[in-house]
Amino acid sequence: AGRAPSPPACSHLRLVPVPVSSLLSSYGWYILLAAVAIYLLIQKISQSLAARPSSRPGAADAVVEPDMVVRRQEALAAARLRMQEELNAQAERYKEKQRQLEEEKRRQKIAMWESMQEGKSYKGNLKLNQQEVESGASTSSAVPKSKPNKKPLRGGG
Repeated sequence: AGRAPSPPACSHLRLVPVPVSSLLSSYGWYILLAAVAIYLLIQKISQSLAARPSSRPGAADAVVEPDMVVRRQEALAAARLRMQEELNAQAERYKEKQRQLEEEKRRQKIAMWESMQEGKSYKGNLKLNQQEVESGASTSSAVPKSKPNKKPLRGGG
């Protein structure tokens, strides 16, 4: 039970440390130097990446950006004010047209009332007034105008 293991059973365990130890003994200082160089290189790259956003042109924009934001907001407010003024002017024009239409309707109602008081047909008077406005001169109210838009019900045959 106190015997050492046989050489064939331990041979695979003894082969691994021998090349590693011989490798470290031969190239140990070179491996250590390369590891330190890689570490320093990684540190330098991480520092340059951390300092990089401040040296980029985008960082200069970040400094100027508040001024640009204020200018954009002022321009947007001015554009909104112009559009609101245009909208108000359009609303005023629309109100004026509506007032004129209401005034015209009121005048027509007064004219119809007066013609009814005189004993005339207010509908005929209204049609006559509309024809005068459309054609400019009235011909005769007794002759009805034929409608040119009317199509015959049957075909030409």
